[in-house]
Amino acid sequence: MNALADILRRRIAHTGPMTLAEYMAECLLHPEHGYYTTETVFGAKGDFVTAPEISQMFGELLGLALAQAWMDQGAPSQAVLAEAGPGRGTLMSDMLRAMRPVPGLLDAFEIQLIEASPKLRARQREALSGYRPNWLNTVRDLPEAPLFFVANEFLDALPIRQFVRQGQDWSERLVREDGGGLAVALTEPAPFAELDHRLADTRDGDVVEYCPSLPSVVGEISGRIARHGGLALFVDYGDWKSRGDTFQAVQNHQPVDPFTAPGTADLTAHVDFEAIARVATAEGAHATPMIAQGLFLEQLGITQRAQALARAMPNPKAMEEHIAAHRRLTHPQEMGSLFKAIAIHPTGAPTPPGFET
Repeated sequence: MNALADILRRRIAHTGPMTLAEYMAECLLHPEHGYYTTETVFGAKGDFVTAPEISQMFGELLGLALAQAWMDQGAPSQAVLAEAGPGRGTLMSDMLRAMRPVPGLLDAFEIQLIEASPKLRARQREALSGYRPNWLNTVRDLPEAPLFFVANEFLDALPIRQFVRQGQDWSERLVREDGGGLAVALTEPAPFAELDHRLADTRDGDVVEYCPSLPSVVGEISGRIARHGGLALFVDYGDWKSRGDTFQAVQNHQPVDPFTAPGTADLTAHVDFEAIARVATAEGAHATPMIAQGLFLEQLGITQRAQALARAMPNPKAMEEHIAAHRRLTHPQEMGSLFKAIAIHPTGAPTPPGFET
């Protein structure tokens, strides 16, 4: 056990077992011992590699999709280009490079980055040294303006609660102290209004995950798009409905026990894309059907972009890495099927690029 585990054990002893969401929040964001505070999280030296770190093609294509939506919606002269969870700034940097040739676009965009970590803000500032981004702590701080927004592997890190169906009720999984360590306990069954709609498609013993902050995060973004226009692209791993225990910890690119050394591993859960669509619709925006990342990138033209880049590859090793990156992003046995994409846009606006099926 470590320092954060001792802190959590003392808290549990004082106030009782905590929800999984509370546990995740402490592990990821504790000001002294949290994962995003202390760890090198991205890239080969970190615990995981995200799509923008695999190939520049990912960011370029998402940037061009946002640029096309900006033009399709009349090229507003004052708009916001925003990213939530921008990591090392790689995705935003690649998007801006792809957008640069579009006349008037970069002059129209005010760049906003949703990032609470001072350590990551410093990395983003370095990556975007040729631009003038502004940093916000939450999506609630975004300006009221046409919003062109992207979030890649952001929602999966939002803390979740887990429930096990028991008849018409739900037992929640809580984190408790157990012989000097941490373990999971179940509450007595009780109604949970937020999961009433899941009684129709689940049965006794099924595990359903609920993200308490997803409605507010997606709602803020969807409301701005419904009021002012724009486009939001969410790319993450998950499926249309939450079902099963997807809570996981990753350290050094390998799965580990999420309760052994809190604060030292990345904690995530699969995203419920139906929840995104439900919130967007409730806010008056339109959500596209969810599609697999591989199909999304193919419809944006990743193969053609890969072929163009291949013509400038300096040596066989670079070509081999390039081909492997294309496969990793698109192949069904790699990220192509596990990761999904969904877009939110104003009702009546043209279908966003990549979602034409």
